[in-house]
Amino acid sequence: MPPDPAVSSAEPHAAGGAFVAPAILESMQARRARRGREHFFPGVPDADWNDWRWQFRNRITSLDRLATRLPFPARERATRRAVLREFRMGITPYYLSLIDPDDPDDPVARQVVPVAEEQSDVSAGLDDPLGEETFSPVPGITHRYPDRCLMVLSNSCAIYCRYCTRKRIMAEDAVFDLHLDRMVEYIAGTPAIRDVVVSGGDPLSFATDKLDRILGRLRAIPHVEIIRIGSRVPVALPMRVDQELARMLARHHPLWVNVHFNHPHEVTPDAARACDRLSREGIPLNNQTVLLRGVNDDETTLRALCHGLMLMRVRPYYLYHCDPVRGADHFRTTVARGVELIEALRGHTSGLAIPQFVVDAPGGGGKIPVNPQYLLSYDHGRAILRNHQGRTYETQDPPDLPGGSMPSPGPPTPPRGRDGLSPQDPPCAGRPSPPHGSENSAEPEAPSAASDWVHRRQ
Repeated sequence: MPPDPAVSSAEPHAAGGAFVAPAILESMQARRARRGREHFFPGVPDADWNDWRWQFRNRITSLDRLATRLPFPARERATRRAVLREFRMGITPYYLSLIDPDDPDDPVARQVVPVAEEQSDVSAGLDDPLGEETFSPVPGITHRYPDRCLMVLSNSCAIYCRYCTRKRIMAEDAVFDLHLDRMVEYIAGTPAIRDVVVSGGDPLSFATDKLDRILGRLRAIPHVEIIRIGSRVPVALPMRVDQELARMLARHHPLWVNVHFNHPHEVTPDAARACDRLSREGIPLNNQTVLLRGVNDDETTLRALCHGLMLMRVRPYYLYHCDPVRGADHFRTTVARGVELIEALRGHTSGLAIPQFVVDAPGGGGKIPVNPQYLLSYDHGRAILRNHQGRTYETQDPPDLPGGSMPSPGPPTPPRGRDGLSPQDPPCAGRPSPPHGSENSAEPEAPSAASDWVHRRQ
């Protein structure tokens, strides 16, 4: 397939109909990307640069190649080599072009370049912080909530983020057909599943026809209503999103794509064109940002990112507290900082541009929304509220309805979600045992299938 000529056009409306807002075309990020390409890859013709396969083949995967473009002290080589034994590196030429080689704290580099702190943090954190394998009834499936499941298609990505919650599985293999068959069979045999999140690895790094076949198998399951794809390809390899891919995805509607921008430097004309191609095929785009210390944990950066996303018609969806994965402690900040950042956005930008801050509970507890406290008191229908300026206001419930009150502290709410499945619902591995002393008390179930297909450190 020839490379898409629209990828590097300087016009807002490029060939193929891709649109870029003038504010992005004329942005500092656009100039940075052009300078980065000229600095790191002088002489590479457009035909190669705009070819996603060339980009994928020419990723930076070794310290030797990294050192020729981003020199680092020789004394750090042994430590960085040890880091790469724990978690591989992959940086596309395009994503490298977004890095400022003169900035030792560049926020793009910080996400993908291995550093000594990873080795210092290696004993902290967990291999599987979200308990995905505990909730895995067959290899590649995580079924934590009653009506939706995660389907991990691949453990290969265009770039490898140093804070990745699935570090434990990242390798250059795809899922065996046998495992894919078992995943599809499980979903087809579980009528409660109406929403499938296809992730990895990165599904959009697959060949178009192969991904088409997989999505077609899911779409053929009558009870699957929604398909969602999680991908960082529009951020790190935007030339992959050509017209052929976008139109193929549209054949499997209703289909959503969740992208993963973390910093405004990633909001470039190329990324905007990739998002536009998906949007024009009727694919809604949501963004999931991870809150990362030294990358986006300040108000100015986060606001600029959210505004840039809105220019690309991408809705800021989640702001994740960084998971306690092994080797990533230097990325993590406090829950309080996340709440402060959301409060700094509220009232200073449109509500549509404010993501929901969530903590993905360790061990498989699921996403827990964490918000600033705006309801100060609520008693017998009288609510005292605080706005973004710190001013307080009072409102009263309608007189013809019983006045509500804030719940008093008491025992925890009974478990809901997948833990509360009724007996007729399909069982899933890893369901926690009932509270000790209940008549159904039992030992916790072991997972029904080990994720034996994933890459594990030896």
